Amino acid sequence: MLEKYYFNKYNQTDLNVYRCGIQKCKPKFAWGPGVRDHFIVHYILSGTGTFSVQNKSYHLTAGNGFVIFPEQLVTYTAGSINPWTYSWVGFHGLKAESYLRKAGFSKDQPIFIYDNDKKLSDCLKSMISCARLSTPSELMLLGYLYIFLSLLIHNSRQEGNQNPSADNQDKYIRRAIEFISKNYSSEISIQEIASRMGFDRSYLYTLFKKHLNMSPQDFLIGFRIDRAVELMENTSLSIGDISRSVGYDDPLHFSKLFKKKKGISPSLFRKRLTTN
Repeated sequence: MLEKYYFNKYNQTDLNVYRCGIQKCKPKFAWGPGVRDHFIVHYILSGTGTFSVQNKSYHLTAGNGFVIFPEQLVTYTAGSINPWTYSWVGFHGLKAESYLRKAGFSKDQPIFIYDNDKKLSDCLKSMISCARLSTPSELMLLGYLYIFLSLLIHNSRQEGNQNPSADNQDKYIRRAIEFISKNYSSEISIQEIASRMGFDRSYLYTLFKKHLNMSPQDFLIGFRIDRAVELMENTSLSIGDISRSVGYDDPLHFSKLFKKKKGISPSLFRKRLTTN
């Protein structure tokens, strides 16, 4: 399902709506690589997908969004299992980039999280409803665009996209831990975790070191090893099965990590459990 609308592109005002729409994507549906000649903000309503720009890939889900800058080479692809549905608004104008920068966006920071309420999605729905009219009101469309951008600016200040407060940093850590707890059995990477949070890897590392005194990689390994211990204590699964159950397809690699964390091999650890 694809619904999109275009408007006057060459009105040189402070801000001007060019396009808006909504799309329920099929699995692996992709746009790009390609460029646009205006700004576009996509907001994900459901599902998952990947946004790639400047040699970085961000794995995004409902409540996330991404900004495309003019002449910026991008690719975005719907997930293969749970493809995303997103709404978007494209715009231009003399102050367009200025408003986006007030919301904390740049070519190096194109991702945002907005999951506290439905105001952003409701605003986009209202914009699309207006666009459906036989004679859409330019003033109404522009009004919705100003509301949309003001919500992003307010969200940036609340979430602290530029200078996160301690409370918001704690929230980011909790989200990262929640993601790990739900996906540790898959081959997730630290880059994927960072991308899902809308951060680069170095910032996620800084957060974990500051709040947990360990790197994200150390936390992920520790979480997996602790889960492996639970499986050894409560199941009769083989070491190989346990290895795969906690995200390591290579049992030898798992054994090395286990020994580094626990001081003994998994087989010896299990033997001691049996003895005790």
